[in-house]
Amino acid sequence: MPLLACRATPQERRSVMLADSLVPRAVASSTHAITIHAPPERVWQWVAQMGAGRAGWYSYDCIDNGGRPSAEEILPEFQRIAPEDILPATPGREDVFRVAAVEPPRRLVLTVPESREGTQVSWEFLLLPLEGGDTRLIVRGRISKTWPSPTRTVPGPAHHPILIERVYSVLARAPAALMLPVAGFGHYIMEARMLRGIRRRAEA
Repeated sequence: MPLLACRATPQERRSVMLADSLVPRAVASSTHAITIHAPPERVWQWVAQMGAGRAGWYSYDCIDNGGRPSAEEILPEFQRIAPEDILPATPGREDVFRVAAVEPPRRLVLTVPESREGTQVSWEFLLLPLEGGDTRLIVRGRISKTWPSPTRTVPGPAHHPILIERVYSVLARAPAALMLPVAGFGHYIMEARMLRGIRRRAEA
């Protein structure tokens, strides 16, 4: 099954990653991984250019990219990223995902900040070289008990909410006992698709 191709090993799930400290008391955490038959330098090019209005998220574009197809080629204009840069979660967003740490071609840490200080969500991409020139891409997401809550004090430009924004607005009003499992399952589906999308592009 495609989803099983993105399952992390028990050791990978137990391992300590850099971004864990950004959300020290997570109410939910997920770790997914995939082996890619390409070196980290090649895989990194696809990771570095992610984001709505950039290369997309390589997932279900009708859900998280406003229907715009994710890129099928390397986009040189989006290859340089630095801390505090924004990789927009959805079209029109100007505050998330914020780059908290970047170590090409090994690690990228994205966050969803609180409206004033702190971190609601951490999302880490770790690229480990394997024998034979392959890469193990490990992705971990952690959320705090404050998620989902406002991320900005000054409203950004108005835009028509896309599907995933409407879904999360509904989940935000649901009890945590319902919201977390539903959001977690949806995240797994979307992230598995993203990992397979990165693998397909990097191996092409």
